[in-house]
Amino acid sequence: MAWLFLIISGLGEVGGVTFMKLSDGFKRWKGTVGAIASGFVSFYFLSKSLQDIPISTAYGIWTGIGSIGSVILGMVLFGESRDWRKMLFLSMIIAGVIGLKVVSGGH
Repeated sequence: MAWLFLIISGLGEVGGVTFMKLSDGFKRWKGTVGAIASGFVSFYFLSKSLQDIPISTAYGIWTGIGSIGSVILGMVLFGESRDWRKMLFLSMIIAGVIGLKVVSGGH
C-alpha cells in the first residue's frame, strides 16, 4: 500500500505544479485552489508512504515522478520543447527512479 501512496503523492506533485502554472502567479482562483488541494494530497500521501518506505527512496521517487510528469505535461499542455536532449535527460530521471525502486530491497 505504501507504494500506491507514493505514486498518488507523486501525481499530486504533478497536479500541484501544473495548477501553479494555471494559477498565473496565484492570481486565478481556480488554479490556486487546485494547487493547494494537489499540494495537500501530495504531502499527505507522501507522509503515509514514509511509514513503510525509507525517506531516501521515497523522496527520490516522489521528486522523480514530479519531474517526469511535469516535463511531459509541459510538452503536452503548454507546448514546451520536445528536443531530443530533453528526452535524453528525462530518460535518465526515469532510469534513476527505477534504480531507486530496485535497490530499495524489501521495502
